[in-house]
Amino acid sequence: MTKQSIFGRITTLVRANINSILDSAEDPQKMIDQLIRDYTNNIADAESAIAETIGNLRLLEQDYREDVKTAEEWGRKAIAASGKADELRTAGNTVDADKFDNLAKVALQRQISAENEAKTAEPTIAAQQEVTAKLKDGLNGMKEKLKQLHSKRAELVARAKTAEAQNRVADAVKSIDVLDPTSDLGRFEEKIRRQEALARGKQEIAASTLDAQFNELENFEAVTEVEARLAALKSGRTAQAIEQ
Repeated sequence: MTKQSIFGRITTLVRANINSILDSAEDPQKMIDQLIRDYTNNIADAESAIAETIGNLRLLEQDYREDVKTAEEWGRKAIAASGKADELRTAGNTVDADKFDNLAKVALQRQISAENEAKTAEPTIAAQQEVTAKLKDGLNGMKEKLKQLHSKRAELVARAKTAEAQNRVADAVKSIDVLDPTSDLGRFEEKIRRQEALARGKQEIAASTLDAQFNELENFEAVTEVEARLAALKSGRTAQAIEQ
């Protein structure tokens, strides 16, 4: 029953579609770690069961070889006893001849018994050999699946690290986006623009003040010239009056 259960588990695990299992998993990495543990544990169980099966098979094969060897030995003894009986009968000693013929018959009976035991064991040995071969194939299939799982896990870990790195780069690029008004760089640029605008405003104010000063100077000069001309007019009229 235990061997049948293990054989069923081996068959199920070997036929399992790893990619399909991982595709349907919410967390593929956790799922693959669990699969690795399951395969590792079942491989250990399978190895133990196969070792026991092989041990039993070797005992059956050893018993079979011993039965064949025993049958051959009894066959040789039967031949020897029958030959001795023929010699004694030829010599006229029928009593001893009959005795050795009886021994030959006993040897033949033992030979037949050993051959029957060997024949009875043959189907059992064949069945055990078939089971052992299937278990070995299944075990090799499980080990191959385990290699695939380890390879798949390494691939998933590498992909996860790559995705993490890509996300970090994307976040870093986003954080320095000069078009983003909420970014530090955007705020710093806005501050510079305001300072530049303030400087331009001060320059315009300074320029307008200077122009006003020049205008005042021009107006002052104009007033002074008027006053001078008025004074000249008055001075001229006074001179004419004195002459008259």
